[in-house]
Amino acid sequence: MLRGLILLLSGMAAVSAFTSSRSVVRHRRSAALQMVQGQGSGYKKVFVAGGSKGTGRLIIDKLLASGAEVVALVRSGDAFDYKTVEGSLDGCDACITTLGGSTEGGEDGKMVDYVGNNNVIEAAGILGVTRVVLVTSIGCGDSKDAPPPSVYEVLKKVLEQKEKAERVLQRYYTNSNWTIIRPGGLVTDKATGKASLTEDSSGKVHKSNL
Repeated sequence: MLRGLILLLSGMAAVSAFTSSRSVVRHRRSAALQMVQGQGSGYKKVFVAGGSKGTGRLIIDKLLASGAEVVALVRSGDAFDYKTVEGSLDGCDACITTLGGSTEGGEDGKMVDYVGNNNVIEAAGILGVTRVVLVTSIGCGDSKDAPPPSVYEVLKKVLEQKEKAERVLQRYYTNSNWTIIRPGGLVTDKATGKASLTEDSSGKVHKSNL
């Protein structure tokens, strides 16, 4: 039986509700979805970046099923255009970004893992979006030692860009309502309801559990 492992970092406004110690906390619903709905927060209009497939698409489906209004940025290329991002975010009260690209980046070497996420975070801060969730990866920040060294070397460039985006979020939302989710390896399958939020582990997780 596969039990996914998800590394969770959280801003002060959310940390007590989800992880008050270093123990594993099990959650039945999508981890990212809980970050915007699990506290009875009342967020009505949620922006999702990276919503064309995978985790982002699954998050959108769950948000719509819950009755939330969703604005989705479905093409990663659009995330490079700050004005497009800002216009899409305007009027939203929560934001989830799952943006990520290949290890090679775009034609000019820019990587959506940093540039796109930076645009989302900056626009959210300027517009006063009160809840921001950033999905990155195990291997970022103080979880560098979690993946096997051979895996880290292959993904190093991507992980460094994701980590830069994490630092931007922490800078913009120093004392506010932010969450960084660092999932282990993502696999495509039906939700098991057995993903775990933890502060010090790595592993694999179904996209639908994330």
